[in-house]
Amino acid sequence: MDATTVKSIVWEHNTLHLLDQTRLPVEVVVEEQKTVEQVWDSIKQLKVRGAPAIGVAGAYGLVVAMRDHTALSRDAFLEKLQAAADYLDSSRPTAVNLHWALTRTVEAVKASEAGTGAELLKVLTHTAEEIHREDIELCRSIGEHGVSLIKEGNGVLTHCNAGRLATSEYGTATAPMYLAHERGVGFSVYSDESRPLLQGSRLTAWELQQAGVDVYTITDNMAAFVMQQGLIDLVIVGTDRVAANGDVANKIGTMGVAILAKHFGIPFYVACPASTVDLNTPSGDRIVIEERGDDEVTHFGARRTAPEGIKVRNPAFDVTPNELVTAIITDRGIIRPPYAETLREAFGT
Repeated sequence: MDATTVKSIVWEHNTLHLLDQTRLPVEVVVEEQKTVEQVWDSIKQLKVRGAPAIGVAGAYGLVVAMRDHTALSRDAFLEKLQAAADYLDSSRPTAVNLHWALTRTVEAVKASEAGTGAELLKVLTHTAEEIHREDIELCRSIGEHGVSLIKEGNGVLTHCNAGRLATSEYGTATAPMYLAHERGVGFSVYSDESRPLLQGSRLTAWELQQAGVDVYTITDNMAAFVMQQGLIDLVIVGTDRVAANGDVANKIGTMGVAILAKHFGIPFYVACPASTVDLNTPSGDRIVIEERGDDEVTHFGARRTAPEGIKVRNPAFDVTPNELVTAIITDRGIIRPPYAETLREAFGT
């Protein structure tokens, strides 16, 4: 099994399977999700990760939560459904897609005329499947809008993993790369290692290598050097939330890459679907940044690399100011500054 066949999320025969991405690239392990608690843990422990993917997983997690409660009345079903959505929403606070998918799913069920628990479950399942299908289509569309940015001979730097493994298919940041590769464009990708959890080296480099893309793994502190050497022509990263003013939250270290790109005159692009744009959050300083456990920083794998008892900060994300973002590649086209106006024009209701 390789990255051209493995999927982060598989929904078949009303059963949810999630790829355990913490085991890559050494092992490919797919786990059936039998309870809502297991889905919560899979999201929290980054077995499934990436803003679009956890949104899809969250929607299916509601199906898992409710499939044994079809005997409930409509009111009791809806009450339990809302509680399950609130519970799943607590697993990761920064990525807006999770909250968006859970809210959309619950609202669709509430708006339906279904009267029995069994009927409500059908609406719930249909909505989750719809979100899944849309994610595949949206990522393909991101690729179509962004593919022309990658030219023959280019070097592309990316940070963390916004690839197939972070979505249902194609990825966000990698979607233009996959399409360019399919169309015979010769280019190279430099994949930041992305400490502390190494999503760039464990996931992005693995999936691009499996797909036949020319890819190099570099440590995070090599980005300035490869830019200085003229090896990078553009940066494409994903994002977990875009504020209304164009500030973008992404994996920790992204802001540093954006600052370097600005210094070296390299365009810095962010790729995401419409569901990642949060017009209700006015600016990046309003985005809640998830803090994770100390062990991720004090250990490299199973080996301790910091003193016992050392104080640790472990923010999972940082926020890149909008003035460092050249453009945002979305399923609806490439959005350019001034973002406060152009984002609302493209995504406002």
